[in-house]
Amino acid sequence: MARRTFTTGELADMLKRLSNWGRWGVDDQRGALNYITPGTRASAARLVESGEAVSLANPLGSTPASDNPSPALHLMIRSGRIGHPMGSSSSTDYMAVAPHGYYETHLDALCHFQWEDRMYNGFTLDQIDFRGAHRCAVDTLAAGIIGRGVLLDIAKTRGVNWLEPGEAIYPEDLEAAEQNHRVHLGEGDILIVRTGRSRRRKERGPWDVAKLGLAGLDVACLPWLHERRVAALGCDGISDLMPTAYEAPLRLPIHVGTLVMMGVHLIDNADLDALAERCDSLQRYQFMFVLAPLVIRHGTGSPANPLAIF
Repeated sequence: MARRTFTTGELADMLKRLSNWGRWGVDDQRGALNYITPGTRASAARLVESGEAVSLANPLGSTPASDNPSPALHLMIRSGRIGHPMGSSSSTDYMAVAPHGYYETHLDALCHFQWEDRMYNGFTLDQIDFRGAHRCAVDTLAAGIIGRGVLLDIAKTRGVNWLEPGEAIYPEDLEAAEQNHRVHLGEGDILIVRTGRSRRRKERGPWDVAKLGLAGLDVACLPWLHERRVAALGCDGISDLMPTAYEAPLRLPIHVGTLVMMGVHLIDNADLDALAERCDSLQRYQFMFVLAPLVIRHGTGSPANPLAIF
């Protein structure tokens, strides 16, 4: 099937059609998380049978790599018995991390991206200053993201170990995965898309994402996500296809379409290998999903350890 690239004007028109601005009121800062209700959380909790939990996070990346040029800083302040020849002792450490990038598993707050000088719900850029974001910041999610998670394993559905960098995912791929996994994505679900990136990285090593790219969602997936009313979107990449066919300010159209227009929070750089293995062994691709970001006042995002509970 021939694929098309939208013109900048066509893409801009699409984004405006997908807007959720004002849907939950002019002061709303939660966006599509409003699709998650106490009832949907309770339903998600009823999915738990064995109680097994699977982490979807990469370890904190404190070693430089081609896809992690600004690694986290982890220093020991006190180590074990230093200064304590007898009796009790303690160990303490210090950590600093810039979560946005191509390796650290993190949550993007809605303030992370803007388009035409506006962030989600039309809030203006004067709401972001040297102290951080005063609207749509990550501390808005202090109660976390809890709901039904759905894994769509595109690599498995295509019968490959991984999608190659720059390989696109289309709406029909998402629907083929639904059929393969016997699951249907519905309103308020947290969609997790697996490209197989983590497995490729483990077997072949990291690569320069800025040069070689990442597998990800084609722009054509945006209306599909809007129609399904997903609450949040996670991926083992950054959800966006790289390299992109578009230029700034729409260089990453999935980020703009989800964060800015639809109010869909993004979970980037997850490690989905263990989750995929568990879902395959159980033949069950739905689970209770839990993510509690750090409560960083005015923060644009947070390192994250998403959990799937079976």
